[in-house]
Amino acid sequence: MDQPQPPHRVRVTAPRSAARATGASFPVAREMAEQSEVGELFVASLIRSQLRLAVVVAGGFLVILISIPVLLAVFPDINGVRIATVPVPWLLLGLGIYPLVIGSAVLYVRSATRNERRFQDLVDDD
Repeated sequence: MDQPQPPHRVRVTAPRSAARATGASFPVAREMAEQSEVGELFVASLIRSQLRLAVVVAGGFLVILISIPVLLAVFPDINGVRIATVPVPWLLLGLGIYPLVIGSAVLYVRSATRNERRFQDLVDDD
């Protein structure tokens, strides 16, 4: 009996004309792998941007955190105000700080991820 032959496999690829016309002047990933001065410069730039972000977020957090006692010192009448038998300063410290911590953390993580993504795009841009 004559069995039918399976069809031959054909590899389909994109045409070379679709390739990027201009390439990067130097591959960043290779510079980093070789630990050259250029690669070290890129890594140092990422570290500086992450440090700057951390200082800005921590500074903003501290300014808001310090403003609560200053607000209570400037307006001492707030100490006598109660909401559902709980003093307002306790509510500010108990309920106001946690959203501030969570908001600062979310802001930091989103911004740090964006910095790392930009760096990764630069490295992958070979």
